[in-house]
Amino acid sequence: MIMRPGQQLLLPANPLFIWGSLVFALFVNMLPLGRAPWMPDVLALVIVFWSVHQPLRVGIGAAFIFGMAMDVHQSALLGQHALAYTVLSFFAITVHRRLLWFTVPSQALQVLPLFVAARFIEWMVRLAAGDSFPGFSLLLSPVFEALLWPVVSVLLLAPQRRAPDPDENRPL
Repeated sequence: MIMRPGQQLLLPANPLFIWGSLVFALFVNMLPLGRAPWMPDVLALVIVFWSVHQPLRVGIGAAFIFGMAMDVHQSALLGQHALAYTVLSFFAITVHRRLLWFTVPSQALQVLPLFVAARFIEWMVRLAAGDSFPGFSLLLSPVFEALLWPVVSVLLLAPQRRAPDPDENRPL
C-alpha cells in the first residue's frame, strides 16, 4: 500500500497488546459507574479501532464474543450487544482501507455513522423486546465515542511508532 506523504511508518502490532487493550476496554465498560444512555461505549470504540487497523486479527468473531460478554454482564437481552458489535466490526472492516487515508479528525467524522448505527441496532432490539424508549440522550453516546477517536488513536498506536529521525542504528 502506498503511504501518504509525511505518514509515519509503524511497527507491527503486538497481538498481546491488541487483546490486552480489548480486555481492558471490556473491564472499563464493566466498571460500576451506572449505565447512563449518554456514556460512551469504550469497548465498541476499541473494537472499531482494531477492526480498522488490524482486520485480520480482530474481526467479527471477536466482536461477537465481547458483545456476548457485555450482554451477560449487563443482564441485557442476550445478543443485543453482540449483534451491535458484530455489525460495527463488519462495517469497520468494510471501510478500513478508505478510512486509513484520512487524517485522524476526519476518521472521527467517518466512524460517527458506524457508532450511530450500533446504538440504533441496540435501541431497536430493546424496543422489539418490549423495553421503554430510552430517550434522545442515547444519541450523545456516538458523538462522545467519535470525540474519543483521536485520543484512542494516539494511545493505541503509541507502541507501534518508530523513532522519527533515522540514524545509523535505525535505518527506517
